[in-house]
Amino acid sequence: MKLVIGTRGSKLALWQSDFIASLLKKRFPELEFEKRIIKTTGDKLRDAPLAKIGGKGLFVKEIDEAVARGDVHFAVHSMKDVPTELLPELTIAATPEREEVNDALISRRGEGIEELPGGAVVGTSSLRRIAELKNFRPELEVKNLRGNVDTRLRKLRAGEYDAIIMAKAGLKRLGFEDEITQTLPVEQFTPSVGQGAIAVVARRDSEVMDYLKAINHGESLARVKAERALLRALGGGCQVPLGAYTEVRGGTLTMLAAVLSPDGGERVEVRVKGRASEAEKLGKAAAETLLEKGAREILERVYGGQAP
Repeated sequence: MKLVIGTRGSKLALWQSDFIASLLKKRFPELEFEKRIIKTTGDKLRDAPLAKIGGKGLFVKEIDEAVARGDVHFAVHSMKDVPTELLPELTIAATPEREEVNDALISRRGEGIEELPGGAVVGTSSLRRIAELKNFRPELEVKNLRGNVDTRLRKLRAGEYDAIIMAKAGLKRLGFEDEITQTLPVEQFTPSVGQGAIAVVARRDSEVMDYLKAINHGESLARVKAERALLRALGGGCQVPLGAYTEVRGGTLTMLAAVLSPDGGERVEVRVKGRASEAEKLGKAAAETLLEKGAREILERVYGGQAP
C-alpha cells in the first residue's frame, strides 16, 4: 500500500515527513510512501511577522485541506504550527517521541544570552521570544528574522545580527546542533506550545488510522494535549506571548506556563501538576490560574477588551 504524505517543502518539513515514514516503515515494511509538497500561505508571505499575517495556522491550512479532501492520506506538521481548532474531519492521529523543547541561542562571537553586550541585535520573528528577550535582557535590540535555518545562519554570519534564537529541535534534526552557543533555560525562555513535537494529522475516518496510532508516543501526546488545552483556554491565538513547558514522570504531568505582555514588561507564570491521563484538564486549570494571577489584563489589552 502506498501512503501519500502532505508536507511543506522546507528542509525541516521534508525531514519530518521522512522521519514519520521511517517509523511507519519499521513497523509495517509493506508500506510505501510518496511525499506531496503543498505550498502554504505562510510559505508565500516570507517577510512579514507571523503575528501580523494571521499566525502559524498559515503553515498548515492548505495541507490540512488536502487531507480533508482525501488528496493525501495524512499530513506531517511541526506541532507548534498546528491551530488549536482543526477542521472537523481531522484529528491529531499520532505524535512520536518528542525532541528537546528548549530554545537555542547562536551568537557570532560565542557569547551566551547573559554575556551579549547592551545594544546587541538578536534576530527572531517569534512574538513570544521577543517578549521573553525584552523581559530578561531589555537592553538588547530585537530585529525581525524569518526564513529557513540556512537563511537565518547566513544572515547571522553576514553580520546582520549579533545572535539569533531558534528551536533547538529543528537545529538538531537538520544537523546544526554544533552551531548552538547556548541552550536557553525554560525558566526564562519558556517554549512555544508543542515545540519539539511532530503532529501527524489525518481524517478521523481514515483507513490508515491504525498504522498511524502504532507510532504514537503516549507521554509526548499527553504533554502536547495539556499545552494545547492551555492555549485553547487562553484564546488559541498567537497575538499574546505564551510559553509552556511540560514533563511526565511516573504518570504525573507537571507544567510551567507563562503569559507575557508583548513589551516584556510583565510576566505571569504558574506551575501545576496532576495525572497525565487528565492532561487537558490540567492545561485548562493552568489557564484559569494564569487569568486569575493577571494574564486576563494582558489579554484584554492585546485583544481590545476581549479575553476568555
